[in-house]
Order: sequence, then C-alpha cells, then structure tokens
Amino acid sequence: MTNSKYVVLLERGNHSEEKLLNDYIDGEGIMNGEIDLRTSNDVFDHLEEKSYQVEKTGASISTACSVSLLHRYCYNLPKDMFFNPSPAFIYIDDTEGIICRVILPPNAAFRQVDGQPCQSNDEAKRDACLEALVKLYELGALTDFLLPGSGSRKNKASTTNGSASNSHDDESLREELHEMLIPTILKPSTCKLDCPLNLHFYYIQFFPIPADRHYRIFGLFVINPLPMEAEKLEVDLHLARGRIVKAGMKHLGTISFDEEQMMLARNFQEMFLKVLLDRSEFTVSHVMLLGNSETLQFNSTFYLLLPIKQELYGDIFMIDWPTVKRCLSSPVFKDPTGVSAHGSYLPDESLRLLDNMYSKTDVVGSLIFAPHIKTFFVIHVILNELNARSEYDGATYEDHYKERFGIKLSHPEQPLLHAKQLFNLHNLLHDRLRETTEGGRELMEHFVELPPELCSLKIIGFSKDMCSSLSLLPSLMCRLENLLVAIELKDVMLSSFSEASQISASGILEALTTERCLERISLERFEVLGDAFLKYVVGRHNFLTYEGLDEGQLTSRRSAIVNNSHLYELSIKRNLQVYIRDQHFEPTQFIALGRPCKVVCSADTEVNIHTDSRENCNLRCTKSHHWLHRKTIADAVESLVGAFLVEGGFKAAFAFLHWVGIDVDFKDSSLYRVLDASSINLSLTNHTDVDELEELIGYNFKHKGLILEAFVHPSFNKHSGGCYQKLEFLGDAVLEYLITSYLYSAYPDLKPGQITDLKSLAVSNNSLAYVAVQKGIHKYLIKDSNYLSTAVNKFENYIRLPNSEKDLVEEPACPKVLGDIVESCVAAVLLDSGFNLNYVWTLVLMLLEPVLSFSDMHMNPMREIRELCQCHELELGLPEPMKADGEYHVKVEVNINSQVISSAAANRNSKVARKFAAQETLSKLKNYGYTHKNKSLEEILRDARKKEPELLGYNEEPIKVEADISAEMNNLKIGKERDANISFQNTEISIRGTLRTSSQRTAGNTMFSKDDVSIERNNQLKVAKQNACLPKGTTQKNIRKEYHGDMVNKTAKSFLFEVCAVSYWKPPEFELCKEEGPSHLRRIHVQGYSSDQGTLGDTLGVLQRCSTTEEGRTRACRAGGSVVSQATWVPTQR
Repeated sequence: MTNSKYVVLLERGNHSEEKLLNDYIDGEGIMNGEIDLRTSNDVFDHLEEKSYQVEKTGASISTACSVSLLHRYCYNLPKDMFFNPSPAFIYIDDTEGIICRVILPPNAAFRQVDGQPCQSNDEAKRDACLEALVKLYELGALTDFLLPGSGSRKNKASTTNGSASNSHDDESLREELHEMLIPTILKPSTCKLDCPLNLHFYYIQFFPIPADRHYRIFGLFVINPLPMEAEKLEVDLHLARGRIVKAGMKHLGTISFDEEQMMLARNFQEMFLKVLLDRSEFTVSHVMLLGNSETLQFNSTFYLLLPIKQELYGDIFMIDWPTVKRCLSSPVFKDPTGVSAHGSYLPDESLRLLDNMYSKTDVVGSLIFAPHIKTFFVIHVILNELNARSEYDGATYEDHYKERFGIKLSHPEQPLLHAKQLFNLHNLLHDRLRETTEGGRELMEHFVELPPELCSLKIIGFSKDMCSSLSLLPSLMCRLENLLVAIELKDVMLSSFSEASQISASGILEALTTERCLERISLERFEVLGDAFLKYVVGRHNFLTYEGLDEGQLTSRRSAIVNNSHLYELSIKRNLQVYIRDQHFEPTQFIALGRPCKVVCSADTEVNIHTDSRENCNLRCTKSHHWLHRKTIADAVESLVGAFLVEGGFKAAFAFLHWVGIDVDFKDSSLYRVLDASSINLSLTNHTDVDELEELIGYNFKHKGLILEAFVHPSFNKHSGGCYQKLEFLGDAVLEYLITSYLYSAYPDLKPGQITDLKSLAVSNNSLAYVAVQKGIHKYLIKDSNYLSTAVNKFENYIRLPNSEKDLVEEPACPKVLGDIVESCVAAVLLDSGFNLNYVWTLVLMLLEPVLSFSDMHMNPMREIRELCQCHELELGLPEPMKADGEYHVKVEVNINSQVISSAAANRNSKVARKFAAQETLSKLKNYGYTHKNKSLEEILRDARKKEPELLGYNEEPIKVEADISAEMNNLKIGKERDANISFQNTEISIRGTLRTSSQRTAGNTMFSKDDVSIERNNQLKVAKQNACLPKGTTQKNIRKEYHGDMVNKTAKSFLFEVCAVSYWKPPEFELCKEEGPSHLRRIHVQGYSSDQGTLGDTLGVLQRCSTTEEGRTRACRAGGSVVSQATWVPTQR
C-alpha cells in the first residue's frame, strides 16, 4: 500500500465491483508478462494516420481521434427522453479492402458517408469517421477548432463577437454615461444680439379640452426653418383632473428683429423663465436681468417665445411688443434708488399695496407676492363689492387674518383682490390617468381673495391667460426638441437607404422614447414586435444559409445575433445612443435662452459631476450627459425595427437591418436546395396518409417531402431523410412573429408586458400540444419509440377528458413532440409556399383558433404565487426537491406573520410537482383573503378593445415555387446529392454474403443501391500526414480504380465463391499456413485453394491490421479473385 498511487474504495458485498477490480489486476499481470517475455525488438512502423488541418487556426484531427470526436458531435445533437443520438457503422467488403459506412442520426447535418477501402474494420471505421468530420466541418457543423461548438463557425457578414458575448448578458443592466443629442437646427454656435436678425415665425396654437379656459397666444421664433414634419407637430399636454390641451404650430413666415427688439425679447424670455423656474429671486425688491450682453455663447438651444396678437381684421399676427415692454417696465426690474416711494394716483383709481401705491389698471393682470404665506398670485380682477369687513366663514376677512396670521389690517376698506395662485411647473407630457369625480371634472378655476396691503406687486401685465400659456410652453418645447432629434436620425438613415422615407419622425421618436420618460409614447410595443420579427428573419436566414447546423446550433447562432450584447454593439457603431430619450422631462432642468446651463462639464470634471450614486441622474450639464442601460441601447434597435415594420413593412425593416449591420438576405437557390432535398423523405409515404393530412390543415403541398419531414421524430431512423427538428426551429420563429402581430393589431390598448404574457400562453408547448390533439394532427407522427407512443396516448386521453374529471386525475407530462410538430408543420407550409406569409397566417389562425380565444387562460402557478407574495410582501420559500421512489417530492411554503402555509406534491417531473404544489398553496392564500390588487390578465383582456387582427408589415414578394423545380436547379447549377435509401438499427453491422446486382438490396432492415460498394467519392478528404500533405500515391481526385469483369458489384469472398460455382469447381477452402512473430506483432499466413483448380491465392497479414483468421481469409479471397479475373479464361455459366 505504501507504493500505491491510488486507493480504490469498494462497497462491501458488491461482487460486480470486486470482479471488475480483479479483472483490472489480472489484465495488468498479463500485460506485464507480455513485456517481460518479449524477445523481439521489432516495432511496427507502417502505421500511417491520416489527418486534416484547418489552415486558419492550425487545428487538426487524425484517424486516431476521429471516432471519439464523431461520437462527441452526435452527443451534442438535440435529444430528448425518447431519443439518444449516436452514429452507426456498416462494413462492406470491397475488392480493395473494407469500406466503412457511417450512418449519422436523423437530426445530423447529413445522414451517411463512406470511408476509403482499408485493411481492417477498425481502420475503415476511423477513416470513415475522419471523412465524416471533414464533411461536417465543410458544412459548418464544427468550429474552426474542429469541435462541435454551440453555434458553429461565424461568417464575415455574420456576427461580431456575438457568441462570445452571450456570457455577458448580465452586463446589459449596467449603466453607462452617454451624451444626449441636442437638435442641430436649434443649436447655433454663436448669436449676436447687437445686430438685426431675421427669424422664422411659428404660431403656437392651443386647443383646451374642455374649452373652458383661455390661453394667451404665443409665437416661436427660430433662426433656421423647422422641417416640415416638425411644423406638423401635434402634442397632447395633460393637466390635472384629466384636462388636456392640444398644441400645434403653424409657420407664418419670417420677421425681422432690430437690436432693441432682440434685447426686449431676450429679457422677456429670461423674465418668464425666472417666474416659472426660479421664482424665489422675486421675493426681493429688485431683480436684475442679464440681457445686456452683446454676444452669447450657446451650449444648448436658441429660440424665442413671445406673446403675439392678431389684427382686428384678417389673419395677420404680430408680436405684442406693448405687453413685452409693459412687463419689463415693472418696478421690480428698476433701480430701487430711482423709484418714487409714492405714486400720484387718484384715490378711486389706486390701491395701497404692501410696498407702494399702484394704479388699479396696473394691479389687474399682474404678478404679486404675498409674504405672509410666501406665495405668488396672479390678480384676475378687483372685487369692488368686497373688502376686509365683508363676511367670511362666519366672521370677517379682517378677523380671519388677525386670528389666523396675527395681522391687523391697516386699510380694511380697500376692495379685495380676486387672485389665482401661480402654478408649479409640471411635466405635462406625463401620462396621467384620467381622473373623474361625481358630477364630472372640476371645471371652475380656483381663486382666493386677498387684501391689497398684504401683496407686493412684482410684474405688471402678467395676466392669468399669459400665465396659463407659459405653463404649457416648456413641455411643448421638450417634445419639439425630441422630435427634431428623431428627424435628424431619419435624415442620417435616409442618406444611406431610401426606405427611411417611409417612416414618420413621430414613429422614430416613439421608438426612441423609453418607459422612464413617463409619456404616452413608449418604445416597448415596437420593441415587442421588432423582437419577434428579428428572431424570425434572422432564424430564416440561418436556416437557409447554414445547412450543416442542427436545431441547437441554429438557435445558438440566432441568439448570438439577436442578444442584447450584440445589438448593443451594433447600436453603438451607428451612434444610436445619442438619440435615445430615457429621462422624463424635469422642469427644473429646462435650459433655454435666458436660462443657461450652470453645470459646465468637461473631460476633467465629468467624473465628479456624474457619479454612479444615481443621486444626480437627472442633472443637466452643458454636454447633456445622461445614464443609459446597455439593454436600453440594445432595445432601441428592436424598437426601430418594429417602427419600420409597422410603417414601411418588411422591405423597410430589411433596409434598416442592413444599415445596422444584420444580414437577413438569402438566395432563392437556398430555398430550392431545401425543397429538392426534401424529396428524400418521399419513401415515408407508406407510413402516413399525406392526402388526409393536407386536407386536415387545408393546404396542398407541391413538395410532399416537407410535410413528411415535419412529422418524423428523430427516434425513427429507418430512412435516409431527416427529422422535424430544423423545421421546428423555423416554425417556432415564424409562429412567434405571427402571434405577436395578431396581438399587436387586435388589442391596440394592451401594454407590452401583457402582449408578451399572452404570446407566451399562445405559443407555449402545452397550448400547441393541446392544438395538436384537438386537431388530430398528432396521429400522423412518425416515430419508433414505444415510450413516446405511451406518453402521447396518455396525454391525449387526459385532454379528451371532461373538465369535471380532469381535476380528479393527475395531469400527465406533456410530450414536447406534440407542440414541436405544430411548429414544424407551420414551417413546412412556409417553405412550400415560398415564404408566402398569407398562407401561413391563414393556417395559424385556423390551427390556433381555440388558443387565441384565451377562454381557458391559466397563468403559470409559480409566477402567480411569486407576484401575489410580492404584492403583499409575503416571504416565499421553495425548498429543494427530494427524490424518492422515482418521484420528486416538492414543497412550496409561504410565511405569513410567522405562520407557514405549505403544500406538497409529488411527480416524476419536478416542474410538474412544483406546479401542483404552487396551485394548492395559491388556493390556501386566496382562502385567507390574499388576492391580486390589480386586474388579472383575463379581466384585462375581457375589457380590452379588440379590432380585426392583421398580418403587420408583410409586403415581401414570395418566391415562386413549382412542383417541378428541376429547371431552377439546373439554372442555378445546384448539384443534387442524394443519400441512398437505407434503414438500419443503431448498432455496428458487418455486411457479408452475396450482393445482388439489382437496383436495391434488402439485408434485414438495410437497403442499398447497386452502387453502394463501388461508390464514387464526391467528398474527398483533404488528407494530410502530420504536415497537412496528401499521403504518398494519393491525389485529391476521385479515388476509384477500374475493375475487371463484374467484380465491381461483388465482395471478394462472394465473387470467389461465384467463380467456383459457375466453373463447376468445388467451393474454395482456406488454410492457416503459418503464424509467427511476437504477440504485439503477430503475423498470419492464409491460403485459399480449390481441389479442382489448386491454389487460388494467399496473403500475409499482420495481427494489428488483420486481427482474425476470418480477415486473413478475406484477403486470400481478394487475392484469388484477382488471379481469376485477370486470367485470359473467363468463367461462363454452363
């Protein structure tokens, strides 16, 4: 024990393990004995291993490892509990040696390949496996490192680090700092105010709903004309209590500003921005305006907002300069030392205010400040019929102020002021809920009565109507700036592809606006649609382009393209992040001429200004930085795809995808290749009734092989075609898009999350399996698994039970194959119709009619219980499943105030058991009174507005497909490669005996064509001998020898027996003449002879190459056959 390298622990009483260990020990003794007794120093130096090397990476494989690598490839193929993929091997005796035929599983890249003639079964097997691996590499099923990768190799036009970024999907939640684009049209570099300017004049229109408010009309003045789409801007501004003001603009031409007018306009804008956003500056007696600068540098935008008025007659509008001047002449803007303490007014025409005597005309329509409550008001009218001695709440106003504020009024005889409190600026783009009250919305404005002597006048001419209009302008300008950004992106795309003209700027803006903006537009609905469309077109491209990939590899390749990490990279390359709007409008951060940005951002100060603490997430700097999630940047690609799809159709969406960098094109020849290859499945017509199946789904196939392949389970391998798995991949993608299109168009008011939930319910495996059973298409499933048949029958019997009886029995596991064949059937129609989605749309609506009614909607119990616990802040416990007696025992626990409610269930499937336990726990929670606070999805769907569903965006020309595509195949020069129709068991088989010369041969369940033995090698190995050179004496040309007579169709042994028979010789006999050499290099000498003809041939074999006397006998047959065939005498039948 002290010299042992390993210690082996055995279970006491386990005789099989003891026997195995003893066998190892005995084997070691035999090998040691052979080594000790060896007398020869000869070594076998004739072993020539073939190898294949990839020039790009230097990776190589040889015959030494080819068998294990091929098994590994098959192991990585998609599998289920009813099918385990593995290769099979058939050995064929040929005149030049033994040929091994490798038969791959039905879901592999191809079905069979033959190796070169070799001297032994083992050598032939390794050679054939190497040939299979090279072909797999050429078809893309192996990576450049000659390994069965998850997504195979990448093409140059494919993804960039896509598959590698799969492991970094968690980074999509990471936030990064990016600049936000400011509209170029509103961003001049410099502007001088000491010279005349011609500005474009836009009339801002307000339409209140209800129309019981008055708004002062304003104008927008900009240096450059706005784009046509910006002029058509219409935006809903949402006020309190469900009130709405619809705002729009109208271009009225240009207007000239002289130096004085520019200064007045600039000061007026600075004034009202201070009132709106920095009103605390008006609590003092004097406010200074900074409009005296001759030149202003701008880091953001330049525009002017000024009150305008309409001529008494006509549609002529002009700037209301008198109002502008009147506001700016207010005492608060004048030097206090030059203002008279008392005004000279008549007693009936003036009022005593807190700081001075003012004319009543100046007081009406002015902004005042009430220091006793620190609030600003706008004076609407003077209430001449009321004063401080008037009755108020059972007393008088004078008593109220004395009791409430401790203020004794000095002039109680003055009339009270009818005042409206100055609003606090809000984000009016915010998606407020429509509030209703008994008797409807509050239509009356709220006013208060104020004694004049408690009010300090700030700005004269600042009327209530002007105040109402000013409250709308910042939100309106925010939407305008965002729209101008969307127009800029449209112009960028339009310079690259003309299809960008088909989408509106408002559609682009919606696709760039996230939910965090809290607006009524959001990219999420577009994103849901774009995500489904992207998966479909990328999946279709991969399906047609990469014929060598299996379903799993196709899924991985598609994921590498559509995952968030890759979309993020593409979005960054196109600089899309600068156009994204991801922050709600914060009025305090509103920047415009007259209110410059105070946070100067530079490369040195950027880190200190924008921290990761999220405290300054809405901080506006001079570079307009904002924080963005990586996922948000990726989502912008999908949402823009959805926007192009809705407004421009498939063609516009394809053009955008090309611009972004996603290749979705394919050649018609790729489809014809698939259609042509499907004909190999026609041998299955006797396994199912194709005509009956076509009548059931309502579609007549031009290429019947497609519908046959769509119903072949991989467990059925008695044919040379494939199985449904790749069709299922394509069908899943198109089905998801069609269902998303259905829900998007039929329920326009549903939220994106609700569309996703409904889509998941509709295309879930359970729903599709239910469809398969209800429509009866499961009866056409071609399979070779008794366990699968039992599972399907069990599920079918459960589905057909009445609902009253279903609760009394345990729900069986749903076989995934039932949902898969629905998807593969949809894909078959898609391919046979040349990608005509109208046919597929009709089929899907027919097949999924019982599902799309959502009449029996059941949310996943686990999800429901999680949401319920989160809603009521309950602790959910999910202990690990325990396995006993072949079943999983699962518990679901909920902690309610230290009281644990739990339920247990058992099932052979842990997920099913968890589902039952969660369902029971939900029932208990509901009995305790715990219910969802929000409406259930079923209730939402019942109350939702429903329209006629439509196939969104489909304007693609389908490919013309005929039943006979031979002309297309010839024109496109697509060579046909057909595997021979074979049927086999998944084991190693050695073919012996006579091969017939008829067109087909049946040996057990195996069928061969007449050319199986002398097959012309269409896929030659690029053989290398360590240094990637061809073996000596071989070329890359077809390796085929010319044989004499009919020997090409015979095995060596059968040919020799036939020669003896037709010559009336006695059957040949074989004799082991000599056996020599050490045990590791054993040599045998076999002689074949006929008593009538003498020696026919002999051979010398090596044990490593000819491990049995039978193999030596075969070589003797081959030698004897060659002697006879080369003789001048040719045997003839007598």
